[in-house]
Amino acid sequence: MESDSKIYKFIIFCLEHYRNFRHITAMQALSLFRQTGVFQYLIDGYEVLHTQGRDYIVADIDDFINNHKIK
Repeated sequence: MESDSKIYKFIIFCLEHYRNFRHITAMQALSLFRQTGVFQYLIDGYEVLHTQGRDYIVADIDDFINNHKIK
């Protein structure tokens, strides 16, 4: 398993790029990630996800959020 610091850096990378992709504030992105379980998704999927390109990761997160929003 990768070190925690590598995973945390990856999570920050994802949060920042998702925020920019959606043109939302950091707080809005943080709230979305918390509400929909993105943080755990990124931790669980780190081994595969961190090898993908930025555009793929952001699109994957966007799909995940859209499928897990509270209705």
